[in-house]
Amino acid sequence: MSEPAYVSIAGELAREIRSGALRPGTQLPSYAELSARYNVSDIVVRSALDLLTSQGLVRSQRRRGTFVTDRPNLVRVSPERQLEDPEDTFARESEKAIEVDRHKQEVAASDAVAAVLGVKPGTRVTHEIVRASEEGRPISISDSYQPLGVEGTADATFLEETVSDSLPTATHAEWLGVSAGTLVKSVVQRFISADDQVLMVSYVSYPRDRYEAFVFRMSLTPEGGSATN
Repeated sequence: MSEPAYVSIAGELAREIRSGALRPGTQLPSYAELSARYNVSDIVVRSALDLLTSQGLVRSQRRRGTFVTDRPNLVRVSPERQLEDPEDTFARESEKAIEVDRHKQEVAASDAVAAVLGVKPGTRVTHEIVRASEEGRPISISDSYQPLGVEGTADATFLEETVSDSLPTATHAEWLGVSAGTLVKSVVQRFISADDQVLMVSYVSYPRDRYEAFVFRMSLTPEGGSATN
Protein backbone atom coordinates (compact mmCIF):
# COMPACT_ATOMS: atom_id res chain seq x y z
CA MET A 1 0.00 0.00 0.00
CA SER A 2 1.23 3.48 -0.82
CA GLU A 3 1.64 5.90 2.06
CA PRO A 4 -1.09 8.52 2.68
CA ALA A 5 -0.73 11.82 0.81
CA TYR A 6 -0.26 13.83 4.01
CA VAL A 7 2.67 11.58 5.03
CA SER A 8 4.34 12.05 1.64
CA ILE A 9 3.90 15.82 1.83
CA ALA A 10 5.19 15.99 5.40
CA GLY A 11 8.18 13.84 4.39
CA GLU A 12 9.07 16.12 1.49
CA LEU A 13 8.84 19.25 3.64
CA ALA A 14 10.79 17.56 6.45
CA ARG A 15 13.63 16.76 4.05
CA GLU A 16 13.73 20.39 2.93
CA ILE A 17 13.87 21.52 6.57
CA ARG A 18 16.57 19.06 7.61
CA SER A 19 18.70 19.76 4.53
CA GLY A 20 18.61 23.51 5.22
CA ALA A 21 16.65 24.34 2.07
CA LEU A 22 13.97 25.67 4.43
CA ARG A 23 15.94 27.52 7.07
CA PRO A 24 14.90 28.19 10.70
CA GLY A 25 12.35 30.99 10.87
CA THR A 26 11.19 30.51 7.27
CA GLN A 27 7.43 30.84 6.82
CA LEU A 28 5.84 27.94 4.98
CA PRO A 29 3.43 28.61 2.11
CA SER A 30 -0.21 29.09 3.06
CA TYR A 31 -2.74 26.25 3.16
CA ALA A 32 -4.10 27.37 -0.20
CA GLU A 33 -0.64 27.47 -1.77
CA LEU A 34 0.28 24.04 -0.42
CA SER A 35 -3.07 22.63 -1.55
CA ALA A 36 -2.42 23.92 -5.05
CA ARG A 37 1.19 22.73 -5.09
CA TYR A 38 0.33 19.16 -4.14
CA ASN A 39 -3.19 19.06 -5.62
CA VAL A 40 -4.77 18.02 -2.33
CA SER A 41 -7.44 19.37 0.00
CA ASP A 42 -6.88 21.71 2.95
CA ILE A 43 -7.61 18.76 5.24
CA VAL A 44 -4.64 16.84 3.82
CA VAL A 45 -2.41 19.90 4.20
CA ARG A 46 -3.54 20.35 7.79
CA SER A 47 -2.70 16.71 8.56
CA ALA A 48 0.76 17.11 7.00
CA LEU A 49 1.49 20.24 9.03
CA ASP A 50 0.17 18.59 12.20
CA LEU A 51 2.64 15.76 11.61
CA LEU A 52 5.52 18.20 11.15
CA THR A 53 4.43 20.04 14.30
CA SER A 54 4.38 16.80 16.29
CA GLN A 55 7.97 16.19 15.15
CA GLY A 56 8.97 19.65 16.35
CA LEU A 57 9.99 20.82 12.88
CA VAL A 58 7.46 23.63 12.52
CA ARG A 59 5.39 25.87 14.79
CA SER A 60 2.17 27.76 14.13
CA GLN A 61 1.56 31.37 15.07
CA ARG A 62 -2.04 32.49 15.20
CA ARG A 63 -2.97 34.80 12.33
CA ARG A 64 0.60 34.72 11.02
CA GLY A 65 1.20 31.24 9.64
CA THR A 66 3.49 28.26 10.07
CA PHE A 67 7.23 28.65 10.54
CA VAL A 68 10.27 26.38 10.62
CA THR A 69 11.46 26.04 14.22
CA ASP A 70 14.88 27.27 15.33
CA ARG A 71 15.56 23.89 16.92
CA PRO A 72 13.40 20.76 16.93
CA ASN A 73 11.43 19.68 19.96
CA LEU A 74 12.14 16.27 21.39
CA VAL A 75 8.69 14.73 21.00
CA ARG A 76 8.31 11.44 22.79
CA VAL A 77 5.17 9.37 23.07
CA SER A 78 4.53 7.26 26.16
CA PRO A 79 4.55 4.33 26.55
CA GLU A 80 5.48 3.55 22.94
CA ARG A 81 8.56 5.78 23.03
CA GLN A 82 10.25 3.46 25.51
CA LEU A 83 10.23 0.67 22.92
CA GLU A 84 12.08 2.81 20.40
CA ASP A 85 15.81 2.53 19.79
CA PRO A 86 17.94 5.73 19.79
CA GLU A 87 18.76 5.07 16.13
CA ASP A 88 15.07 5.48 15.26
CA THR A 89 14.54 8.55 17.47
CA PHE A 90 17.49 10.46 16.03
CA ALA A 91 16.90 9.25 12.47
CA ARG A 92 13.54 11.08 12.48
CA GLU A 93 15.30 14.31 13.43
CA SER A 94 18.09 14.25 10.87
CA GLU A 95 19.17 12.64 7.63
CA LYS A 96 22.77 12.63 8.85
CA ALA A 97 24.47 9.38 9.78
CA ILE A 98 23.64 8.29 13.33
CA GLU A 99 26.00 6.05 15.28
CA VAL A 100 25.03 4.44 18.59
CA ASP A 101 27.55 2.65 20.79
CA ARG A 102 26.43 0.41 23.67
CA HIS A 103 28.53 -1.07 26.45
CA LYS A 104 27.11 -3.27 29.22
CA GLN A 105 28.85 -4.61 32.30
CA GLU A 106 28.31 -5.50 35.96
CA VAL A 107 29.33 -2.87 38.51
CA ALA A 108 28.97 -2.24 42.22
CA ALA A 109 25.99 0.03 42.91
CA SER A 110 26.90 3.47 44.20
CA ASP A 111 25.02 4.87 47.18
CA ALA A 112 22.79 6.92 44.88
CA VAL A 113 22.00 4.07 42.46
CA ALA A 114 21.47 1.62 45.34
CA ALA A 115 18.97 3.99 46.96
CA VAL A 116 16.92 4.22 43.76
CA LEU A 117 16.96 0.49 43.02
CA GLY A 118 16.30 -0.47 46.64
CA VAL A 119 19.48 -2.54 47.09
CA LYS A 120 22.46 -2.27 49.40
CA PRO A 121 25.38 -0.08 48.30
CA GLY A 122 28.01 -2.22 46.62
CA THR A 123 25.47 -4.75 45.32
CA ARG A 124 26.30 -5.91 41.81
CA VAL A 125 23.98 -4.38 39.21
CA THR A 126 23.89 -4.16 35.42
CA HIS A 127 25.21 -0.91 33.97
CA GLU A 128 24.71 0.01 30.32
CA ILE A 129 26.23 3.09 28.70
CA VAL A 130 24.69 4.27 25.41
CA ARG A 131 26.47 6.97 23.41
CA ALA A 132 24.93 8.50 20.28
CA SER A 133 26.61 10.72 17.70
CA GLU A 134 25.53 12.43 14.49
CA GLU A 135 28.24 12.31 11.83
CA GLY A 136 30.82 12.18 14.59
CA ARG A 137 29.26 14.92 16.75
CA PRO A 138 28.11 13.61 20.16
CA ILE A 139 24.40 14.24 20.72
CA SER A 140 23.42 12.00 23.65
CA ILE A 141 24.78 9.80 26.41
CA SER A 142 22.98 7.71 29.01
CA ASP A 143 23.80 5.52 31.99
CA SER A 144 21.18 2.87 32.86
CA TYR A 145 21.22 0.59 35.90
CA GLN A 146 19.17 -2.54 36.64
CA PRO A 147 19.22 -5.19 39.36
CA LEU A 148 20.86 -8.41 38.24
CA GLY A 149 18.33 -10.77 36.68
CA VAL A 150 16.14 -7.94 35.38
CA GLU A 151 16.21 -7.50 31.61
CA GLY A 152 14.64 -4.51 29.88
CA THR A 153 11.46 -2.75 30.94
CA ALA A 154 8.73 -5.05 29.61
CA ASP A 155 7.49 -5.65 33.16
CA ALA A 156 7.35 -1.94 34.04
CA THR A 157 3.92 -0.48 34.75
CA PHE A 158 4.88 3.14 35.39
CA LEU A 159 7.48 5.56 34.10
CA GLU A 160 8.61 8.64 35.99
CA GLU A 161 10.71 11.20 34.15
CA THR A 162 12.36 14.35 35.43
CA VAL A 163 13.75 16.90 32.96
CA SER A 164 16.11 19.64 34.09
CA ASP A 165 19.09 21.77 33.15
CA SER A 166 21.87 20.23 35.22
CA LEU A 167 25.62 20.01 35.55
CA PRO A 168 26.80 16.82 33.83
CA THR A 169 28.93 14.12 35.35
CA ALA A 170 32.53 14.11 34.21
CA THR A 171 31.84 11.20 31.83
CA HIS A 172 28.83 12.91 30.27
CA ALA A 173 30.66 16.24 29.97
CA GLU A 174 33.61 14.57 28.25
CA TRP A 175 31.40 12.78 25.70
CA LEU A 176 29.29 15.85 24.90
CA GLY A 177 32.41 18.00 24.64
CA VAL A 178 31.42 20.54 27.28
CA SER A 179 33.14 21.73 30.42
CA ALA A 180 32.08 20.27 33.76
CA GLY A 181 30.55 23.64 34.67
CA THR A 182 28.32 23.86 31.57
CA LEU A 183 24.65 23.00 31.93
CA VAL A 184 23.21 20.19 29.81
CA LYS A 185 19.65 18.97 29.34
CA SER A 186 19.18 16.02 31.71
CA VAL A 187 16.45 13.40 31.84
CA VAL A 188 16.18 10.97 34.74
CA GLN A 189 13.92 7.99 34.04
CA ARG A 190 12.62 5.48 36.58
CA PHE A 191 10.78 2.39 35.30
CA ILE A 192 8.58 1.01 38.06
CA SER A 193 6.69 -2.27 38.40
CA ALA A 194 3.13 -2.66 39.66
CA ASP A 195 4.48 -3.57 43.12
CA ASP A 196 6.53 -0.33 43.25
CA GLN A 197 9.91 -1.92 42.47
CA VAL A 198 12.26 0.21 40.36
CA LEU A 199 13.33 -2.03 37.48
CA MET A 200 15.64 0.48 35.82
CA VAL A 201 16.97 3.96 36.39
CA SER A 202 18.48 5.91 33.49
CA TYR A 203 20.40 9.18 33.48
CA VAL A 204 20.38 10.78 30.03
CA SER A 205 22.20 13.94 28.90
CA TYR A 206 21.81 16.01 25.72
CA PRO A 207 23.54 19.24 24.64
CA ARG A 208 21.43 22.00 26.16
CA ASP A 209 20.90 23.72 22.81
CA ARG A 210 19.87 20.62 20.85
CA TYR A 211 16.15 20.93 21.53
CA GLU A 212 13.85 23.90 21.84
CA ALA A 213 11.69 21.94 24.28
CA PHE A 214 10.89 18.47 25.49
CA VAL A 215 7.32 17.42 24.71
CA PHE A 216 5.92 14.35 26.44
CA ARG A 217 2.67 13.13 24.93
CA MET A 218 0.84 10.73 27.24
CA SER A 219 -2.04 8.42 26.39
CA LEU A 220 -4.79 8.89 28.96
CA THR A 221 -6.82 5.70 29.37
CA PRO A 222 -10.11 5.17 31.23
CA GLU A 223 -8.18 2.96 33.62
CA GLY A 224 -5.84 5.82 34.43
CA GLY A 225 -2.87 3.83 33.25
CA SER A 226 -0.66 6.71 32.09
CA ALA A 227 2.37 7.80 34.04
CA THR A 228 2.82 11.35 35.33
CA ASN A 229 5.88 13.43 34.54
